[in-house]
Amino acid sequence: MTFDPQSLRYDEKGLIPAIAQDHATGEVLMMAWMNADAVAQTLATGRVTYWSRSRQSFWVKGESSGHVQKLVEMRLDCDRDCLLVLVDQTGPACHTNRRSCFYTALRDGREVEIMTPLAE
Repeated sequence: MTFDPQSLRYDEKGLIPAIAQDHATGEVLMMAWMNADAVAQTLATGRVTYWSRSRQSFWVKGESSGHVQKLVEMRLDCDRDCLLVLVDQTGPACHTNRRSCFYTALRDGREVEIMTPLAE
């Protein structure tokens, strides 16, 4: 069966959440948004492409930072309203220079930083 990006369930703004996960380690790296064109571009190029809500434009991960996400596999959830993007991540995934955007844990009612920025 041929995949059609329009077959996904997008929100009222035409967006779908995409969770990026390291394909080798299983580490959850980040969450961002895609529209149908970003999904299609990611599948066509193998470079993960998101939709920037703030800039209202495409955002190819690593385009300016060099912290590229190469697509290994894209998965759809059961409701077709969320994507899991398995990637080969070069460098940190977070704009704070951390491996993952999920570097703050809630422990005993407190926020605890569990990951420091990577050395450059």
